[in-house]
Amino acid sequence: MKLCRYTTRLSDEPRYGFIEGAEVFPLASDEIFRVPFAPPETGPGVMLADVTLLAPVAPSKIVCVGRNYKEHAAELGNAMPDEPLLFLKAPSAIIGHRDAIELPPASARVEHEGELAVVIGRQARRLADADNPLDYVLGYACVNDVTARDLQRKDVQFTRAKSFDTFCPVGPYIETDLDPLDVQVTTRVNGNVCQQARTSAMAFPVPFLIRYISHIMTLQPGDLIATGTPAGVGPLLDGDTCEVEVEGVGVLRNPVRATQAGS
Repeated sequence: MKLCRYTTRLSDEPRYGFIEGAEVFPLASDEIFRVPFAPPETGPGVMLADVTLLAPVAPSKIVCVGRNYKEHAAELGNAMPDEPLLFLKAPSAIIGHRDAIELPPASARVEHEGELAVVIGRQARRLADADNPLDYVLGYACVNDVTARDLQRKDVQFTRAKSFDTFCPVGPYIETDLDPLDVQVTTRVNGNVCQQARTSAMAFPVPFLIRYISHIMTLQPGDLIATGTPAGVGPLLDGDTCEVEVEGVGVLRNPVRATQAGS
């Protein structure tokens, strides 16, 4: 089942919904966070062609995992960590499918990082060994952990480089029916494949990450985990189109545009 947030031609008010065929059926905000998700009885649908898809979640936090693919760690000259390397990305960085990634004047090197995103469906805090972490997942999406690489190297810590407005495209929707342990993640720039790997190559798989993070911070419904990027990160330039595709989920597509100081 594909879940989404959207607006219509008649209303700019964001709504949740689920997609069946070529239609979107509305959901109340408290109906979407059901694990496992089962569509309730609902009213008439809206044609998918008549809606604008928004980022499918508005999380309280975005938890990112660094160096979760050894080839990516190697390409940046970093050693693999013994435990997951976590950092936070500002929720204000989120944009949706087809929204523009804006290149800030402060950075001369902005790069793509295509990833599998995990969307939490119910509160997860200090999960026990007997708990199945996947039981706390609403679904999965595509995410682009856009990074100002020059600023990341300059600052050492990641906050500024990862958190510019528009630096977290996510979408195009949430797929509830997916096995996250072995799906292909592909990033394309202007149609050319730049990154491609299977999630089975992760150093720390999705269930391990959820449990690990839950012992550090409480995960709330709608929170996002960006699970790490494969090798092949590279620059984004004004006029580019960047696509992140996760097998079984869909394609997240965003144009790239330069911004001027003060704009």
